[in-house]
Amino acid sequence: MPPHGPASEELLRDLADEQSALDAIIGSAVGSPWDIPTPAEGWAVRDQVSHLAYFDEVATMAVRDPDRFRVLADAARAQQADPMEEHLARGRAMDGAALMSWWRAARGEMIQELGSLDAAARVEWFGPPMGVASFVTARLMETWAHGQDVADALGVERAATPRLRHIAHLGVRTRGFAYMVRGLDPPGSAVVVELSGPGGESWSFLAGPGEPGPAGRPAQERVSGSALDFCLVVTQRRNLADTSLVISGSQAREWMEIAQAFAGPPGPGRPPGKAAPG
Repeated sequence: MPPHGPASEELLRDLADEQSALDAIIGSAVGSPWDIPTPAEGWAVRDQVSHLAYFDEVATMAVRDPDRFRVLADAARAQQADPMEEHLARGRAMDGAALMSWWRAARGEMIQELGSLDAAARVEWFGPPMGVASFVTARLMETWAHGQDVADALGVERAATPRLRHIAHLGVRTRGFAYMVRGLDPPGSAVVVELSGPGGESWSFLAGPGEPGPAGRPAQERVSGSALDFCLVVTQRRNLADTSLVISGSQAREWMEIAQAFAGPPGPGRPPGKAAPG
């Protein structure tokens, strides 16, 4: 039976903590960080924050008024122009204080709305509707990934946290999506993912689609290494070549080269050696 009761307080707390961690990085920047370029081509620090603020705001709409959200989503799919341009322009017209106020208000309302949902509810989004836990995890992943762009731009090395487990799990679950979004058939074998968490703990996952081999585990297809490296790859914040991940098997390597935990069309990825702009 599906779970009932309020959406996971622990997961929402992890999302709020991830948001606060990025807020602190920006707040500790020396001078004005807003127009410093990030590794995402054409995006400055202010654009990363605008993007998070807008989609946190839209997430609240999706919970409060699903019909209104569907109209917005249909319009976004139909338009020919860059769907990001409008909210980026909105953020570019703000000073830093106003931009942070926008993001803080948007994320606070979103967490409040998500916390009011039954755990069995589904939330409309730009793809298929999502379960609450998946939706919150996706917002956490987005916050962490765009936060990595900001950290790289500001020359900040972030400490890995246990929150990476949520992102790693999402990265595993979206293996099939990485193929589908490219018009490719998913491979036939599952992949074992064995990661070391930030405290030295071991995290093991089985990434489908595909059937495991003898004894329930594929014999050849495997990804192993640090959870941080894995999360950087599946969010396309690092090129596979710039990590210490150990890949065994052709299908495991193929997946890691196109892995994409975020929604939307295929991401361009990050060129080797391009962890930071310039």
